[in-house]
Amino acid sequence: MELARTPFWFLRHGETDWNARGWSQGNIDIPLNAVGAAQAQAAALVLRNRGIATIISSPLSRAHDTAIAVGRVIGRDVALDEELREVSFGVNEGQPMADWFATWVDGTFTPDNAESFADLRARSVRAINRALALTAPVLVVAHGALFRAIRAEMGLEANVRTPNATPFWCEPAQDGWTLTPYP
Repeated sequence: MELARTPFWFLRHGETDWNARGWSQGNIDIPLNAVGAAQAQAAALVLRNRGIATIISSPLSRAHDTAIAVGRVIGRDVALDEELREVSFGVNEGQPMADWFATWVDGTFTPDNAESFADLRARSVRAINRALALTAPVLVVAHGALFRAIRAEMGLEANVRTPNATPFWCEPAQDGWTLTPYP
């Protein structure tokens, strides 16, 4: 399944304490910290007056709370999609991000009891395509590893860290995709 060539907004959740420590969160439901809550509010102001019609979010609280903050400012409800949840890093959840991560992205290593990058990529495409079938423009609020998988599907460098709570306008271009951050 290919990623639908429809423009959309992507927003990674605000900061958590584990982000600040450089720990792998994966499917562990770590909440936003005070910085992350402020980042969500700032992102909401950036996204105000952008015409967003639909907000769809990961069910994990760090993404869902970020989406709710945006929804309050722009006057939209938030729908959840289970497949937008962050990847399971298996035994590496709660561990420092380390050299294993790059080998996971390039597909040469998957931690025990974890989801492979290829599986995450397929799941991410399904979820984004479902979101893009909704009333546009759509804002997807999710996670960093998930956005790496989407970047790979877009033909872009996958292993690029997405800043917390920085909105990206994702737009198909003639030779791939263009990602424009809005600080």
